[in-house]
Formats: sequence, structure tokens, C-alpha cells
Amino acid sequence: MVKSMTGYGRCELAEGGRKVTVEVKSVNHRYGDFSVKLPKRLSACDASVRIILKQYISRGKVDVYVSYEDETERKGCVCYNPELAREYYEVLLRMAEEFPVENDIRISTLSRYPEVLTVVEEPQDEEALVQLLERALHGAAEQFVEARIAEGERLRQDLTEKCERISAMIARIEERSPQIVEEYRKRLSEKVAEMLGDTRLDERVLATEIAVFADKVCTDEETVRLRSHVANVLETFRQGENAGRKLDFIAQEMNREANTILSKSNDIAVSNIAIDLKTEIEKIREQIQNIE
Repeated sequence: MVKSMTGYGRCELAEGGRKVTVEVKSVNHRYGDFSVKLPKRLSACDASVRIILKQYISRGKVDVYVSYEDETERKGCVCYNPELAREYYEVLLRMAEEFPVENDIRISTLSRYPEVLTVVEEPQDEEALVQLLERALHGAAEQFVEARIAEGERLRQDLTEKCERISAMIARIEERSPQIVEEYRKRLSEKVAEMLGDTRLDERVLATEIAVFADKVCTDEETVRLRSHVANVLETFRQGENAGRKLDFIAQEMNREANTILSKSNDIAVSNIAIDLKTEIEKIREQIQNIE
């Protein structure tokens, strides 16, 4: 199936009071360009996020936004540093010996000195948090791909219609080509008869001149190649995956054939068809820029 390069996906998951929200959106880009914005709490997951994204996306300028909320009540425990408390106590005793003041050392006093008592938060389950992020990322990426597929189907329908119009133009050129040669034969015969009067021109000379003209204006090779390119576009649609680059190359070749037809043509009808052909091919090239 054909995928568009524009899309949007969002997934929000909550577990154990923690919530992770992932948004993925993209626009056209020649290559795969990923911009990942993570909260500080999840900054170490940047590499794994990119690995997961590449499983779903090959081309496009992709922006990923991740937000994290923690609504759990942080639990902690009090830690006691006996060595540091002993040092404070011994220093206070020495100070009492040196200075003639009352020694009022109390436990409550020692407990207020820096680092004697500290509160340490209980460690969180990091693995569970990473798994929550990955599940949210997969969910957003899957929704994102679905949006790309839906838009890609609309692009496929539009491009198929354009290919049908191109095929119709090719048929008109093929129908007109023999008429151009026949009209040239008639004009040339009338011109020679007017110039020579009763003198007859050798038919072999006339046939040679017409053959040279027919060879100059012949577009059979170009129309055959154009039909082949149109068939290749439709087959690429059928194959689907990563079609953008191939379709872009095919469109360039189609434009080359249309230019050749226009340069060979000395007939106003064929020239007008060739101009319309180039216009339609250019529309195809613009649409192809939206395909992954």
C-alpha cells in the first residue's frame, strides 16, 4: 500500500500513578529526519525511541513529543550517619573544654547538623517506566501509520486518475500522428504540382521526402515509453512499500519523453496535447513528493 509522508498519531498510557503521552507527526522530507523531544526524566531513552520509530517510518521529517507525569506519593526513608554525628560530638566536646561556657549538647542539636540525618527517596522501577514509554510509542506510531495509509490511499486514487488522463493523451497523439504525415503528403503534392505545372515529379523522390519528414516527426518510441512508464507507476502503486523515490524517478522519465514529443512536433494539435501532457506530469511529480 502507498503511504503519505504526512501523518499524526497520539497515545496516552497511565500506570501506577505515572502517565506517558506520545505524539508523532510528520511532513515531507527527502530522507528520514527524526526530532525527538523527551522530558529530563526519560532523556536516556532517546536511542531506543529512534530505533522503534525506524520500524514504522522510512522517510519524512518526523517530530516526536513525549510528556511524563508522576502522580505517585513519593515515599522516602530517613538515613542516619553515625560517623559524621560522632565527629560533630567530639568537636563540640573540645569546644566545651576550650571555652568557659555551658555545654548544652543534646541529641536534637546533633540531629540538626548537615548530613547527620537525610531523607532518601525510594528508587522507582525504571524498567517499568521504560516499558510504559515503549508501549505508548508503539501505540502512537501505529496510529500515525494508519493516518499515513489513509492519506496514501487518497494520493493513489488521485495519481491513478492522472495516469488515466495521460494514457488518453497518448492515445490522441498516436491517433493524430498518421494524419500529420498524410496531410504533409497532400500539401507537398499540391505545392509541387503548382510549381511544376504539367511536369510530373518522380514518385520515388516524393516518397523519399515524405519518409524523411515522417522520421523527423515520428513519436512512436516516445509514446511507447510513456505507456510503459504509466504501467510502471500503477505497478509501483500495487507494490506499495517505499514507493516515493521510485515514482519520482519515473516521473522524471515521463517528463523527458513529453519534452521530446513537444520538440519533434510541428503540428499544433500534437503540440497542444504535449503541453497538456507536461502539465499533468508536473502535477504527478508534485503529488509524488507527498509519498513515503
